[in-house]
Amino acid sequence: MPWIYLLIASIFEIIWAISLKYTKGFTKIVPIIFYAISGLFSAFFLSKSLKNIPLGVAYSIWMGIGIMGAVFYDNIVFQKNVNPLIYFFIFLIIIGIVGLRIITNSNG
Repeated sequence: MPWIYLLIASIFEIIWAISLKYTKGFTKIVPIIFYAISGLFSAFFLSKSLKNIPLGVAYSIWMGIGIMGAVFYDNIVFQKNVNPLIYFFIFLIIIGIVGLRIITNSNG
């Protein structure tokens, strides 16, 4: 279950980062609400995962998934011209996440 909590926290982390862009410098109320709620849920589920997953591992995975989600969203929605090397380095993040999951002993 802690790994599921970590995945949920990571999804809310992606929403949190995306909603920050839409706040337009904290001038738009609806995105601010999404920002606050998603940030709260992200922190809540991350803290639940930390009961069984070491802090460094959980934080690395949480941020890694958040980074990947933000980059993919930025590329797809805003059609940013992204250097293809970015995808290579995202692939390395994925390898790191999988590696951390494999070597981390936890209940779940």
